[in-house]
Amino acid sequence: MRAGYERLAGLGEVLGRVRELSAQTVVFDVEPLVAYWDSGQEALDRGIALVLSRVTTVPGVQVVCFATNSLRRPSGVPGGAGVRVVYLASAGKPLRVAAYRGFPRPGVVIGDQVATDGVLARRLGYSFVLYRPPGRIPAGPQLMNRLGRLVRPLLFTRAG
Repeated sequence: MRAGYERLAGLGEVLGRVRELSAQTVVFDVEPLVAYWDSGQEALDRGIALVLSRVTTVPGVQVVCFATNSLRRPSGVPGGAGVRVVYLASAGKPLRVAAYRGFPRPGVVIGDQVATDGVLARRLGYSFVLYRPPGRIPAGPQLMNRLGRLVRPLLFTRAG
């Protein structure tokens, strides 16, 4: 049976959906929702702080995980007011799932790629929110988007 997915455009919409799903675990793909692909260290640190300040206000969230297949890491991972915060660099999405196994359910993965983030959500039994960033998308993510369009009908039904 195929799981559902949704396509949302901003952090406010995404967090509204997290609230509706009563998610206890939220996995954020770092690029591009937290920090754009070609941004520097300061943008990454600011993005993590901003997302954490907003997601920790959502009742019931126990774990916030930032996951990226890139090598980039924040200067430090801030605490999240009673929420466990995890940062996974070189996460190996969607192949490696061991790091997520102890997280409470239900969970949601928020990312821009069906072929990585969506497949990870499916493997974990989490909901998937497809985030579409505004503006220019680099060539690599554009290519992955095309692959994701081919895979999506096999894995997901469009919610609502």
